[in-house]
Amino acid sequence: MRTTIEMKPEHRARILELAANRGEKGFSNVVAEALELYLEAGSGRTNAIQRALALKGSMRKTEAAGLLTRTGRIRANWR
Repeated sequence: MRTTIEMKPEHRARILELAANRGEKGFSNVVAEALELYLEAGSGRTNAIQRALALKGSMRKTEAAGLLTRTGRIRANWR
């Protein structure tokens, strides 16, 4: 499918360079690969968030309080 997108000239130049290094005339394959990687990364982030949220409540209150205390001490020394 053909479409029009706006991109910075420096991005276009880099994409054309990548395509040329692959021996390709146009940059459609490079853009398609970049989109695929972006979409996969987004899906990975969503899955990681869901896994993290599933852990909510899996610590006992005493464990959570200890972790909060230790984290507070560490953060107090950050510079």
